[in-house]
Amino acid sequence: MQRLMLKFLYVVATLKYAGIRPDLRYFIRDNYFARLNQLRFIANDYMAKKTYKVVDFHGEFDQELRYVLPFAYWHHLNGTLQQTISSSNTKPFYFFSENHTEKYEKRVWQAGYGYYEVPNMTHSPSFSFTKWARVPLKNHYKNDQFVFDKPLLVIANKYNIEWDKPPINFLDIPALDRIVSTYKAHYQIIYNRPLSSQIVVDNSEIMDLNEHAWLRENHPEVLLMNDLHERHRDQVANFNHLQLLVYANCDRFISMHGGTAALASYFEGINIILSHPGGGMEHHFNEYDTIFPALSGAKILHAKNTDEVFQYLDQYYVV
Repeated sequence: MQRLMLKFLYVVATLKYAGIRPDLRYFIRDNYFARLNQLRFIANDYMAKKTYKVVDFHGEFDQELRYVLPFAYWHHLNGTLQQTISSSNTKPFYFFSENHTEKYEKRVWQAGYGYYEVPNMTHSPSFSFTKWARVPLKNHYKNDQFVFDKPLLVIANKYNIEWDKPPINFLDIPALDRIVSTYKAHYQIIYNRPLSSQIVVDNSEIMDLNEHAWLRENHPEVLLMNDLHERHRDQVANFNHLQLLVYANCDRFISMHGGTAALASYFEGINIILSHPGGGMEHHFNEYDTIFPALSGAKILHAKNTDEVFQYLDQYYVV
């Protein structure tokens, strides 16, 4: 029955989005099916409203932040959330869950395919917000500890394999030098590129940009999230907890395509996202104008190359 329904929904997607690439229609089809699948829970969600829902996910971090976490939070608000299950060090994201289990040691990107338990499960030209609630990470984690004399600017960089190719979306050392040199007088800059030992990795191998030592030597005013983690290890549950505490006090971000961009979009303010065309599906479905701003109401500025990053910085990050 499921296979027949998926074939039918592909036809529906083809008719509705005739101008879109045929391979992209599979994403639309899958979201259609995921939304239809929610019909099974109408009685539980809107009539019985007893705690029953178990949200279990260990796919990509980006998918969890965009679709799964807001779905779990909706069930929390609805009074129907029984348990959440995810990867190691995810409890800080599920602060609202009274029964959270960190079951998985590694993320598996294939786990996101065929995961029809949430109404939004993949890329799409439109999203359902019926069972999707904005998670108040900023309000929950705002604190007096990570407060500085200048406003915060978080540079959330990455340098890893993308789509089985060498790194594409990242800021190299010359770009970092230009940003830091221009903005360090006005902002307290915190640089964040987690090491593989600090987060649960998936299929994207993290590589070495050698920028941490370079920043320590050339721009000692910049605080490195790795150093903050060592300094405050006894005061935070894990690296994710530290990220949430720091991000909650920040209103200006520069982030990279993927989970890095999704996390920074949870904290209002302005988030410049570097995402080159030709890779992720966010471009095809215009998601930087839909799901990303919805995460917190943040202003999302999509930079398609490094030059556009600097253009947005000049326009919005006043010095």
